[in-house]
Amino acid sequence: MVPVLLVLLLALLLFGAGFALKALWWLAVIVVVLWLLGFVVRPAGTGGRRGRWYRW
Repeated sequence: MVPVLLVLLLALLLFGAGFALKALWWLAVIVVVLWLLGFVVRPAGTGGRRGRWYRW
């Protein structure tokens, strides 16, 4: 009984890790797209210079 529970627990952990990694990949893709959009859609700064859309 214990080996079966360990295998089920391992399968559950691997499934959870796979889902978390997939979610992190999607989050990384969204952040990169927003970052690239920041280069295209930038407001004009003082003196006609194009500024950054983020503060840091």
